Amino acid sequence: MELTLQLKRLGKKKVKEVPFTLESHPKNLEELLIGCVKNQVEAYNKKRTEVNVIGFLSPVEIQEQAQSGKVHFGDITNTTLANHQQAIDNVLLAFKDGLFVVFVDDKEITDLKTPLVLSSNSVIAFIRLTFLVGTYW
Repeated sequence: MELTLQLKRLGKKKVKEVPFTLESHPKNLEELLIGCVKNQVEAYNKKRTEVNVIGFLSPVEIQEQAQSGKVHFGDITNTTLANHQQAIDNVLLAFKDGLFVVFVDDKEITDLKTPLVLSSNSVIAFIRLTFLVGTYW
C-alpha cells in the first residue's frame, strides 16, 4: 500500500513529505505505527550494513551540502543495529505519553484501536510535540 507521510514539528514551518509503502492495509492506528516502525528500522539497519565505496565528493555534492550547512562524506560511525521489538515498544509508549499526535486525512486519531480506512490518496501526518520547561516568574 502506497501512502504519503507528513512529518512535522510544532514551531517549525518545514513539512517533510515521505512516500511510504506498507506490506498490508493496517486495520487500526497500532498496526499503522508498527508497519511504519518496521519499515524505518529496516532502512536504518540497511544503512548500517552497507559499505560506502566512494571516498570523495564531487563539486556539485559539496555545493548541495553547503546549502544545508554541513559538508560530510556520509560515513556512519555507529554501526549498532536497531531492535525491531524495542522500537515498536518505544513508538507505542511515545504515542500513549502524548509525545506525538497522528492525523489521517486531517482527522486526529487518539486511540490505538481506532479503525482506519486508508486509500492511496490518504495523507498521514505525524506531529512531534515539543514540551516547554523552565521556571515561571
